[in-house]
Amino acid sequence: MSDEARARAADRIDTTRAHSARVYDYILGGKDHYQVDADAGRAMCAEWPALPVHMRANREFMHRAARHLAREEGIRQFLDIGTGLPTSPNLHEVVQRERPDAGIVYVDNDPIVLAHAQALLTSAAEGRTAYVDADMRDPDAITASPEFQDILDLGEPVGLMVIGMLHFIMPPEDHSLLRRLLDPLPPGSFLAATIGTADFAPDEVGRVAREYERRGMPMRLRTRAEATAFFDGLDLVEPGLCQVHHWRPDPGQPLLDDRDIAMYGAVARKR
Repeated sequence: MSDEARARAADRIDTTRAHSARVYDYILGGKDHYQVDADAGRAMCAEWPALPVHMRANREFMHRAARHLAREEGIRQFLDIGTGLPTSPNLHEVVQRERPDAGIVYVDNDPIVLAHAQALLTSAAEGRTAYVDADMRDPDAITASPEFQDILDLGEPVGLMVIGMLHFIMPPEDHSLLRRLLDPLPPGSFLAATIGTADFAPDEVGRVAREYERRGMPMRLRTRAEATAFFDGLDLVEPGLCQVHHWRPDPGQPLLDDRDIAMYGAVARKR
């Protein structure tokens, strides 16, 4: 990234309001956040001390889902929506261990993510990565970007990753936005997504959601039925929709209390 691009990104950073990506970074022990994000993260963890466990489980689902797509389904190109701040292993590091020639397009609209995007561009020599500064709410800007068109071959299946994003997208645009991202992708592509829920700890998670909303980050938590509806018309990969820590756990993975995980996840194939 050029110095000019970095300067433009820095100018766009709002340090007076918490941002979900930076709150996530704070709670997971990162360093790329501001005081306002740390204050928000502390308040949310006070409401639900399991929040860091929940967030780690969400990210570990992403790792397992991406590895499955690369290793078992033969996917070698990925579109990652709502990338967040770089945290190793990033998506390209996971999939390029399985397929060094894989191409990954990262998408986010937070200027601090843009400022740190160079960490997302350290591709294996055989593969390629790129970063698109765009909002999920504008799928046309994503699919029209030179990076999307240059790296993703729509003659071959794509792995669409929408991790930890859908609970920040309100009805009625949530389903239509997801479909607009899926529609250009060829049959045989896959969607991996996680969806926030209060089904397992309604009081605690409800308080966290209200804290997010109070700080300008409204969210919509979904029931199991509402989460399942995001995969209508797609073929779910076993074990289907479940709490993220139950989706194909790695051998020896520590057992977690279901009450500590407020996220459904699934992987599904486009027909």
